[in-house]
Amino acid sequence: MTSILREDIATVLARDPAARSRLEVLLCYPGLKALRAHRRAHWLYLRGHTLLARLVSERCRRRTGIDIHPGAIIGRRVFIDHGAGVVIGETSEIGNDVTLYQGATLGGTGKDHGKRHPTVGDGVIIGAGAKVLGPITLGRNVKVGAGAIVLRSVPEGCTVVGNPGRIVRRMDGSRPTLDHNNLPDPMLERMESLYNRLTELETRLKRCACQTGCDTCSSQQSSDYQKEE
Repeated sequence: MTSILREDIATVLARDPAARSRLEVLLCYPGLKALRAHRRAHWLYLRGHTLLARLVSERCRRRTGIDIHPGAIIGRRVFIDHGAGVVIGETSEIGNDVTLYQGATLGGTGKDHGKRHPTVGDGVIIGAGAKVLGPITLGRNVKVGAGAIVLRSVPEGCTVVGNPGRIVRRMDGSRPTLDHNNLPDPMLERMESLYNRLTELETRLKRCACQTGCDTCSSQQSSDYQKEE
């Protein structure tokens, strides 16, 4: 446990530029406290002490605002940043080197039995407020943008944004970082494409009207452009 705790503290120091010292991380980071409590609760859960395990996890939830079911399987070097509102369901499986930001949810859809929560591969980053729902799989090094709602499995090395989640980028093989300023917006891209297409069609229509000598069409097009200006 001591070696794992040291590893957890080193993980926070490596990924959070606001962390100043090991003592600060140990005393002030709710994500670290939640992971420590979860390990105790998970140990009890595996040995059949389910009520006691839930009591440990509920006490931790009240203290940290992070709700992790004792049955969830969580790997090593997991970093829960800020942590408020994070929810991890009973049958969730989280790999190594995963990062979860505040408000992230690994939940169910309410329709499944047995395995009903996501499986998250190594190196995955899940942005603030993102929801990953159902017995789906996020491959290694997947990035989920803030506020995304992911309902389908995502292949390794992809970036997912939007509601419902859409794959907008495939990684080039380097380790992922979640640069929200540079994440594509698929809805905005479609709207811009539609606007450009309409502008092109209006220009063609005006040109055809001038070529055919249709004064009514030409004047109508001119008045429309004057209104827009």
